[in-house]
Amino acid sequence: METLVDYTFPGASKLSSGKVREIFEAGADHLLIVTTDRISAFDVVLPDPIPGKGHVLNQISLFWFRKASHLIDNHVVTSHVDKYPEPFRGDPKLKGRSMLVKKAKPLPTECIVRGYVSGSGWKEYLNTGAISGIELPAGLRESEKLPEPIFTPSTKAEPGRHDESISFEEASRLVDPALLSKVRDVSLAIYSMASEEALGKGIIIADTKFEFGLLDGELIFIDEAITPDSSRFWPRDGYKPGGPQPSFDKQFVRDYLETLDWQKTPPGPRLPEDVIRKTSQKYLAAYEILTGRSLSI
Repeated sequence: METLVDYTFPGASKLSSGKVREIFEAGADHLLIVTTDRISAFDVVLPDPIPGKGHVLNQISLFWFRKASHLIDNHVVTSHVDKYPEPFRGDPKLKGRSMLVKKAKPLPTECIVRGYVSGSGWKEYLNTGAISGIELPAGLRESEKLPEPIFTPSTKAEPGRHDESISFEEASRLVDPALLSKVRDVSLAIYSMASEEALGKGIIIADTKFEFGLLDGELIFIDEAITPDSSRFWPRDGYKPGGPQPSFDKQFVRDYLETLDWQKTPPGPRLPEDVIRKTSQKYLAAYEILTGRSLSI
C-alpha cells in the first residue's frame, strides 16, 4: 500500500510535504516533485490512499504540459528516473509518479478558469449573481455551461484554511496588473485547448485550477496541469444541467463524506473499500480516456 512508502532519500533535503505531493531540493536550480496516492477532501488528508492516484496525476500533468507547450513554457525538465540526479536516480518508487522541474517563483494567486457553473462558483452565483466579480446571466442552472469561459482568481490560503474567490482587481493588488492580464489570457487559452480536446474524447472539463511562476523574469506553467485533483471532469454522455454531475474526479469521495456525521476537521474518516476501489477506477478511466493509453501501476 502507498502509505508504507517512505519518500525519504539519503542526503536529500525535503522542502515540503503537502496534501498530495512531496517536494525535494535537486540541486541549485531544480526540484523533484513526487506525487503520492494520498487524497484530501475539505482540506483534510484522509487516512486511506487511492491506489494508482499518484501515477494518474503525474502522467496527466505531463500529458497537458506537453499539449500546452506551444502556448507557454513549463517547468518540466524530465520524468525519466534514470536521468534524475543523485540520490534520486533510478529509484523504482519514483517511476511514473515524479518529475524533475525547474525552480520558479510561484505567483501568489490561484488561477481558476470556469467553463460551467459548479462547486463554489455555483454557491457564489446563487448569492451574488456573479463569480469573482464577473456578472453572469440570470437564471443559470447548476452545472450549466457559461456563455464563455471566465477567469476567476482566488487567494492561496494557509494550510487548514480555504482559498477565497477574489476579483481581477483584487488579484491585481497581489500580482502586477500587466502580468495578471497575461496570466488570464494564457489560462483561458490553455483551458480552451484542453476542454476542446477532452470534449472530443468524452470528458467535459467544467473548471480547472492553474499555477504559474516566474523564472528569470519569464512566466511559466508550474505545479500540476488539468488533473482530476485540480479540475472537475464530467462524462460528456449523460450530461444534464440542473444539478451535480457524475465525475471522474474526487467529487465521488466528497459526496460520500457528505453523508457522514463528520465536521470536516482532522482526523479524516476511513474510506470503505468500495469507495477506494471506485475512486481508483475513476482516476484511471480519466487517464485512459484522455490519453488513449492504459496505465500499468
